Amino acid sequence: MKWLRHQKIGAFAFLVLPNFSALAQPSLKEQNALLLKQLKEVHQLSPETMTKIEAIFSKSGFIGQGNPAITKHPLTPKECEEKGKKSGISYENQLFEGICGAKYMAPLYNPQTQKPEEAQSCIDQFEFPSIPCAYPVVWVRASEAAEICEAQGKRLCDAHEWEGACQGELLPPDYDFALVKNKDASTALKIMRQNHNKRESARKKWAYGTASKPGICAMASTKSAGCNGGNWKDCGSNTYPAGSFPDCKSALQVYDQHGNAAEHMNLPISPDQLSTDSSKTYGHTEMKGSWFIFDKFKAHEDYCRWRAPYWHGSKVLDSHSHHNYHLGFRCCKSVGNPK
Repeated sequence: MKWLRHQKIGAFAFLVLPNFSALAQPSLKEQNALLLKQLKEVHQLSPETMTKIEAIFSKSGFIGQGNPAITKHPLTPKECEEKGKKSGISYENQLFEGICGAKYMAPLYNPQTQKPEEAQSCIDQFEFPSIPCAYPVVWVRASEAAEICEAQGKRLCDAHEWEGACQGELLPPDYDFALVKNKDASTALKIMRQNHNKRESARKKWAYGTASKPGICAMASTKSAGCNGGNWKDCGSNTYPAGSFPDCKSALQVYDQHGNAAEHMNLPISPDQLSTDSSKTYGHTEMKGSWFIFDKFKAHEDYCRWRAPYWHGSKVLDSHSHHNYHLGFRCCKSVGNPK
C-alpha cells in the first residue's frame, strides 16, 4: 500500500498506481487491494460501504481489472495522466457534484427542455470504479454490479438512462410494457428490442457525433492470442484507463460509452422492474456499448440507443448472471424530487 501516491494536475488529484511491469506480477488479491483503497479515497466511502464492496469482491474470486497473469493494457494510468496534463483536461465539476451528491457523476436531462439542476437522475461519468485514469472493473456479474451500486447508494442504470447519457438527451422511458403484458420474458424482450431498434435506427448517433469513427474511443486494443470466446486463463482484459480518450464523451459529459468495457444495464419488461422502483426487483440483463477491440473487429452495432439481442440473458439479480473479460458496468443514482 505504500506504493500509492497522489499527483496533482490542475484542479484534479490523481491517485497514481505503481508500475507493476517493473515489479513482480501482482495477484488479483493484491491488485484489488490497491483498487479498493483508491475507490475509498477518491469517493470518500465509509468503512461500512467498503466492507460491503470488499465482501462482494472476495466472494467472486474473479471481479477486478482483469486476470493479472495475462492482461496487457495498451496504456498505463501514468500515461493517461500525462495525456490529461498536456491537454489541460479537468474532470472536476462542482455543479455536477452538487446536483448528484457524488463525485464523477453527470446529471441526466434533456438540454432541449431542461437545465442540469432539473435532473432526476445521474450516471457515473466513467465505468466503475468511475475514477479517471483507472482501469474499468470487469468479470462482474449483473447481480454483483447491482449490489456494488447499491452499496454506494446508487443503482444499476435502466437501459434508457444509459442511452440518454450517450445520445446527449434523456428521453422518457420507452419500454413497450402494454404491448408485452402477459407475455413470457423471452417473447416480451424480443418484441421490445425489435420495436425499439426499428424506431431508433433512423436517428443513429454516437456519443461523439452522428457517424461511427475509428480512433476516437478506447477501441484499438488487441484481444489476447488464444482467447476463444471468454475464459479467465486465456482472455486478458486489455482495457485502457478511463478517460484516456477525452473526445469519447457525450454532450452530457459521460465518457467511454463506446469501447473499453461493455456494460451491464437493467432492461425492464414491466413498470415494477424499473431500477427507480423502490422494491429494486430489477428486470433482465442488457449489455450496452462496445469493447476494446472494436476498431479492429466490429462485432455488432454500437450506436447509442441500439439494444442488443438477449445474449447470455438472465434476470439481473440471478446469482449466475453472465460475466466475462470485457464486461463491466457503471451506476446511476436517483436525485431530486420526482415530478
